[in-house]
Amino acid sequence: MPFFLIAFIGVPLAEIYLLIEVGQVIGALPTIALCVLTAIIGGGLLRHQGMSTVQRARHNLDQGKVPALEMLEGVALVVGGALLMTPGFATDALGFACLLPPTRRALVRAVLARAHVTYGPVGGTPGDSRGAGGHDTIEGEYRRRE
Repeated sequence: MPFFLIAFIGVPLAEIYLLIEVGQVIGALPTIALCVLTAIIGGGLLRHQGMSTVQRARHNLDQGKVPALEMLEGVALVVGGALLMTPGFATDALGFACLLPPTRRALVRAVLARAHVTYGPVGGTPGDSRGAGGHDTIEGEYRRRE
């Protein structure tokens, strides 16, 4: 609950405050132009970094490796692009952090350090009669009647 409260109330209030402060220093039209400029630069950077990430993922797939890091970086790119399209300077700073390779990789590694990742067959070992979640599997037959 506190995260959503901060996200939906605190972030817009911080953005309004920053826009007003910057607008008082450089003026209203330059502030608007700066917001548009960051969105344009962010869009170009998003396209470039997205293509780079896709190429790395393809290279890993060609070598038979799972492109897990590239997939998570793709998520960070989507989040960064959305933040850059949102008007404001605080979201732009977070968006650029998601788009720049060193900070994006640091963010992904920080998320991975907090996440518990498991992989393998769902429901245990092969040949186990227990399904996902440890429930017994009931075998049977069925017929479809029209």
